[in-house]
Amino acid sequence: MKLISWNVNGLRAIHKKGFFSWFEKENAEIVCLQETKAHAKQLPEELTQISGYNTYYSTPTKKGYSGVAVFSRNKPKSVIENLGIDKFDSEGRLLRLDFENFTLLNVYFPNGKASPERLEFKLEFYEDFLSYVKKIANSKKRIVICGDVNTAHKEIDLAHPKENSKLSGFLPIERAWIDKLLESGFIDTLRMFNQEKNMYTWWDMKSHARERNIGWRIDYFFISNNLENNIKSAFIERDVFGSDHCPIGIEITI
Repeated sequence: MKLISWNVNGLRAIHKKGFFSWFEKENAEIVCLQETKAHAKQLPEELTQISGYNTYYSTPTKKGYSGVAVFSRNKPKSVIENLGIDKFDSEGRLLRLDFENFTLLNVYFPNGKASPERLEFKLEFYEDFLSYVKKIANSKKRIVICGDVNTAHKEIDLAHPKENSKLSGFLPIERAWIDKLLESGFIDTLRMFNQEKNMYTWWDMKSHARERNIGWRIDYFFISNNLENNIKSAFIERDVFGSDHCPIGIEITI
């Protein structure tokens, strides 16, 4: 089973940049998108009724902001569009799909760079999400988490760690949360297969950083420990353009 995750930075915008050509070429069982920036009613029918796929959207109250989507060949047993916390759920940041053999969480974690208040919001989201996913794990479910976490975990995960050590996205308290997630029984799938530098998923567009590969790895697939033997590969599609992020993916047998 092939799963893809991509922060598209505007689904309507990327739809005009060859999204469906890429989508059909991927031929994935599940595609998870973040930062869709659109309500389903604003989208053309071909993005809400994709042949061969079930489509799900979680959208924010504010238009042109945030939002996540999942396109899945198999229909889940249930779909949940929120954490159950109003201040987070109004931003459309989570889709949970419960399948017969595993639970998928597609998440667009907040960005903390705008202000101290947004950093605090991000950290609160982190803690509430961790509590939420621990409850799921306690039922012995197999779990896949994907999305834009908006934090680089280790120095290997960004081009200029020292220069960014005091900026949101690489603060010790943000990085420590990823440590807590892993200590809670989850695995960073890419690092199961690849310990190389320069494995980035986001580049600043204003400085043309992608041309020089001056980037950050802030997009992840995490799996629960009970799926460790099922994961076959993890990858980054650096050559796919259209957003300031690139797609990432895993191959897994479930």
